[in-house]
Amino acid sequence: MLNIVLFGPPGAGKGTQSERLINRYGLVHLSTGDIFRSNIKGQTDLGNLAKGYLDQGKLVPDSVTIDLLRAEVMKHQTAKGFIFDGFPRTNAQAEALDVFLESMNTGITVMLSLDVEEDELKSRLIKRAEVSGRADDADPKIIDNRIAVYHKETAPVKSFYEKQGKLISIQGMGSVDEITERLFVSIDAL
Repeated sequence: MLNIVLFGPPGAGKGTQSERLINRYGLVHLSTGDIFRSNIKGQTDLGNLAKGYLDQGKLVPDSVTIDLLRAEVMKHQTAKGFIFDGFPRTNAQAEALDVFLESMNTGITVMLSLDVEEDELKSRLIKRAEVSGRADDADPKIIDNRIAVYHKETAPVKSFYEKQGKLISIQGMGSVDEITERLFVSIDAL
């Protein structure tokens, strides 16, 4: 089973690149952002809870995120593998994911970390807001907070997978096609 953590700050291109990896490798895309947005739109209890955190640019608590993700994985028990997009965001989530995947006799194959300069991230998020209508991508204060939260709380997860020998850093600058090719080369070399 090929299980990929596609990692990077907000605006790094995880969603765009996930689609290309899904098509090439036949994986199931698990985006916590998409899962939360779906629950928010459906006004579920979890969605309302998540909305309060996301509107402030904060992370949704681990327990909520992990339970939601576990339910999504269980819906796809015959999958060739998964792309975890936007998860794990904390070492506690990474540890919980390892334990959960071990219970399914599998584990994370690789973390692919998209490295993008901060000015480029901000530019991409503002452009994305124009297309998607996502309010969290349009407000410079929320963008700054999301990037700061990433650096403080999420970026340390890279060292979790680096210690396991599973981290590959990918240059996330350049054209979408160039970045995709870098990802393909890294995965095909595994």
